[in-house]
Amino acid sequence: MSFFARPDYKSDATQFLDQLRAQRPEIEAQQREGRALLWDKEVDSEVWQEYRAGRVAQQPYVYQTKA
Repeated sequence: MSFFARPDYKSDATQFLDQLRAQRPEIEAQQREGRALLWDKEVDSEVWQEYRAGRVAQQPYVYQTKA
């Protein structure tokens, strides 16, 4: 057994999350629904390629005027 192993230790954050999940078992499903709204999207590769092709290359010294 390792000197640093602490099998009985649970951090305050872990205890809080375990308690929260026990009190509100629906919270994980709500998190998945929220994630699906913003992050889990299907990517259309054709549209993405058109977006990349339409980009304009940035010039060096962007803030310098062309005088």
